[in-house]
Amino acid sequence: MVKVIMGLKGTGKTKILVSLVKQAVEEENGNVICIEKDKNLTYDIPYTARLINACDYSISSYEFMRGFISGLYAGNYDITHIFIDNFFKIIGDSSNETMAEFLNWLEEFSRRQNVKFTISATADPEKASDAIRKYF
Repeated sequence: MVKVIMGLKGTGKTKILVSLVKQAVEEENGNVICIEKDKNLTYDIPYTARLINACDYSISSYEFMRGFISGLYAGNYDITHIFIDNFFKIIGDSSNETMAEFLNWLEEFSRRQNVKFTISATADPEKASDAIRKYF
């Protein structure tokens, strides 16, 4: 399962994501990971969720994110849910085509490994392609 929370700046995407992380920690029987751009969520995310600062690893492309996610899972098969906050700020590329390709890869990864993904992204949801909207 892949879910995208998209909206313009100030629409409450991060609050929704934090709420979903808390819910996942309470309800799921595995490890919950949250990847963020900076150390803004340190006091919002429960200590039982693994909070990862993307800047510590210089994540800056879709290809790097694919490898990073694959490596996280290869090192810990107990991961049940991965959250990514401020996705476009981490990646630095907000084109519809490359995001759609990444989401399709993520959906396939999710099916194969039984890991859920929730991503927040700052963008106008009205301008998102149909390939991205199917994940809303």
